[in-house]
Amino acid sequence: MADCEGVIDLKASEAIIKCLLEEQVDTVFGYPGGYILNVYDALRRSKINHILVRQEQAAAHSASGYARVSGKVGVCIATSGPGATNLITGIATAYMDSIPMVIFTGQVKSSLIGRDVFQEADITGATESFTKHSYLVKNANELPRIIKDAFYIASTGRPGPVLIDLPDDIQSEEIEFKYPDTVDIRGYKPTTTGHMGQIKRAVKAIEKSSRPLIIAGGGVILAKARAELLRFVEKTGIPVVHTLMGKGALPSQNPHYVGMIGTHGFAEANMAMAKADLLIFIGARIADRAWGGVGDKIPKSVKIIHIDIDPAEIGKNVGTQIPLVGDAKYILTEMTEKIGKLDNSQWLSEIQASKKPQKSGSSDRVEPKYAVRLLSDKLNDNAVLVADVGQNQIWAARNFEDRPNRHFLTSGGLGTMGYALPASVGAKIAEPERQVVAVVGDGGFQMSIQELGTIAANNLGIKIILFNNSRLGMVRELQERRFGKTTEVFLDKNPDFIKLCSAYGIEGIRVNNNSELEKALEVAIEKEGPFLVECLVDPTESTL
Repeated sequence: MADCEGVIDLKASEAIIKCLLEEQVDTVFGYPGGYILNVYDALRRSKINHILVRQEQAAAHSASGYARVSGKVGVCIATSGPGATNLITGIATAYMDSIPMVIFTGQVKSSLIGRDVFQEADITGATESFTKHSYLVKNANELPRIIKDAFYIASTGRPGPVLIDLPDDIQSEEIEFKYPDTVDIRGYKPTTTGHMGQIKRAVKAIEKSSRPLIIAGGGVILAKARAELLRFVEKTGIPVVHTLMGKGALPSQNPHYVGMIGTHGFAEANMAMAKADLLIFIGARIADRAWGGVGDKIPKSVKIIHIDIDPAEIGKNVGTQIPLVGDAKYILTEMTEKIGKLDNSQWLSEIQASKKPQKSGSSDRVEPKYAVRLLSDKLNDNAVLVADVGQNQIWAARNFEDRPNRHFLTSGGLGTMGYALPASVGAKIAEPERQVVAVVGDGGFQMSIQELGTIAANNLGIKIILFNNSRLGMVRELQERRFGKTTEVFLDKNPDFIKLCSAYGIEGIRVNNNSELEKALEVAIEKEGPFLVECLVDPTESTL
């Protein structure tokens, strides 16, 4: 029943679904189990689309892919114990890459918590270091406020995953439901506008510099600030490099674009970092993979501006002279308005002159760099490429062309093998009309191969490009560089991937060399449903 203030009596599990609808959630990814049955019963009677994954970790990765393409908060659900713990890697992956997610887990009855009963696990404790916040619900009447707060926390400031643990008895209680209109969380007030004095200091430093360089991180994309970055670059003429997660922040055909920095970056991008007299980091953690191979070459005299929504990141890894806490979209807009027209053409020409053409290897087998470049040419301008982790990730990052409406998704911070297949599910569910391609290696593919079942069951037209070198290729490459020997990297007993996909009703083509590749890609792209292109790669092929 309802009263004049809009309060209604509901079962708590029904209230949870009503809260999701209030947050405009249309899709959740999950796997049911005994201690989340109340929620699933309420979900069954709702209009929310549930995607049944084949393993819980995939639910978190799929929610991540959905969030990154849709721009909304991703939602996933699992039961208690092993269901919840299977989510852990996916939650940590989202946390490291600042992906907004809300995770619901079932839990044993409140009176049994701490007694080591069947399928009990302290999931809030287990995920404490890699969730933005978490709740163990002890009072069912608090659920509407908790869920409202969770979505707000996940999507504001630096985005991240928020976990809500739901004891079985809490789910079945009757509550008086009223969804809050506002959020007021003590101590949580993210700074978005930036300090005007610091903005003016940054502008003055840029105007005085002769070799400024922008380092775009994933925060540019998360802040939906690509257009603002482009306007700033066009006005100032400052060249742009990017981290792995910042790929796509600026179209790669833009004349100011240089390339990816770091351990697996381009020589000209790292050279630009070493020669710059002012570095402008925007939404970047400046972690070891980005700083590696170049950090020790940067003179101590270089001035650093660091723009980030998370104050904890500024100065954490690299000393900063001008810290700027706030939203990249807002700060770039303000800086563009306040800065004068600059001429950095000579500095840009110096960098561009150092660019070297991409190397191509032998065509006796499929050359992966060539394969990604050809794939990039064949896809349309708003395609989504989801790269797994390993050599395939670097081949994709270095060779896939960034265009204004494209998306490049990968696991950057945690480096989670098995990410691409379930994340591509989330991406395709979010934007069914867009081309979605998963680039995987034979090692990572087998870590989430069961998600072929999710793809087939939902008839998702995802194209899978499998680089098969019968190796854990990145580990092999690192072992040879460090020790001159390899061990435990051989996958010589791989299954027949074409037959395996066929068992799921998914067609595929095996490609032996470069000459067969173009036709295979055209067939895959034209195919309405899912399709696998297996590329046989030289086991000794390197990333660079």
